[in-house]
Amino acid sequence: MPEAKYLLVGSSHAGLEALRAIRRLDADGSMAMLTKDSQLPYSPTVLPYVMSGRSKPDAVILRDRAFFDETGCVYAPGQAAQSLDTKARLVTLADGVQWRYERLLIATGAAPAIPPIPGLQSVPFHVLRTLDDAVNLRTRMGLARRAVVLGAGLVGLHAAETLAEAGLAVSVIEMKNQVLPGYIDAKASERIEAAFASHGIKLLLGRTATQVAALDGGVSVTTDDGRAIEGDMLLVATGVKSCTEWLAGSGVEIDRGVLVDDRMRTSAADVWAAGDVAQGLDFASGERQVLGIIPTAVEQGRIAGFDMAGDAKQKPWAGGLPVNTYRFFGRPAVSVGQAAAEGDGFEVVEQEQPRKYRRIVLADNRLVGIITVDDPFDAGIMGELIRRRVDLGAMKDAFLADPTQVGRRLMSEMWR
Repeated sequence: MPEAKYLLVGSSHAGLEALRAIRRLDADGSMAMLTKDSQLPYSPTVLPYVMSGRSKPDAVILRDRAFFDETGCVYAPGQAAQSLDTKARLVTLADGVQWRYERLLIATGAAPAIPPIPGLQSVPFHVLRTLDDAVNLRTRMGLARRAVVLGAGLVGLHAAETLAEAGLAVSVIEMKNQVLPGYIDAKASERIEAAFASHGIKLLLGRTATQVAALDGGVSVTTDDGRAIEGDMLLVATGVKSCTEWLAGSGVEIDRGVLVDDRMRTSAADVWAAGDVAQGLDFASGERQVLGIIPTAVEQGRIAGFDMAGDAKQKPWAGGLPVNTYRFFGRPAVSVGQAAAEGDGFEVVEQEQPRKYRRIVLADNRLVGIITVDDPFDAGIMGELIRRRVDLGAMKDAFLADPTQVGRRLMSEMWR
């Protein structure tokens, strides 16, 4: 039976960062990384570029075989975890092989959430979550003229842009009344929507798909207002869900994800979780939430790795902070924190110009969120101002006029 002092299940950002952290403190402890993916590690953020052909599949890996050889970590692709026995400290794989561990990291990420639309499961459809998905989509879009995309989040919009640039007629169906719901406010959304419309992409906002049916080698999607949207291919991009099914009966406490504390420890002894599968503290609300972004995965992975290796001085998790950067047709949109917040207790300052838009959200003279379109800023600096709850005080007007420069000045003074 194979065994490891450190067993890492999952190979993306959280798992890789945990590996690096562990090796900084324990250079020799036996280690293995298991992943259901058949590839070397890669970032999900590169998938739209593989789909478009701008990046080759073999050019987007995060770590090569030499890295695992140098770090003394067994890398085992194509090994899907099927169950976990925390009492016996065993992970059972889909092929029946069992791995024994001393300390376990759950970093299995998330998978596409497929909505229960009548007829959907009876027709061919695509998702975009793995490298194989991206390669398959690139092949399929070369044979299609029309595409239907369900969902106007980051994945759906990236894919819609790629499909349109490849010459397809694209329709996007989104149940919310704006694109990127949850990331940006309505005015920022309007600017992105206008850009998509100018490139011939039809956005059906505030509409729900009620039926999917096969149609002459393609599909027909019926919406709640009775329209039938036809396409030669269908992409489902309606969100993701944490991959926790294999943990059933393990004793690991699960809500929307694996519940973790401020050191990424789960409810089971010697088991940690990090990344898109982990449900940890949210900075703004103080509640535990799943926050599926790369900066969060990296930081959680680092904290988990140091804790697994016994570092008592490691700084605990202070809470997740949403940070999203998005480029559409060469134009930037960036949001940090509670960028779309409104209501009592919030001061919202919107600055609209013909070629750029900025929305700054304050509470008690402290920054809690910022979003811009066509007006890039230093997201790291803004995040630090939010986390440190910096009182802008007399600098408030100057900050509103030039957030990046004033933010850098403030942080420079605090770092001295």
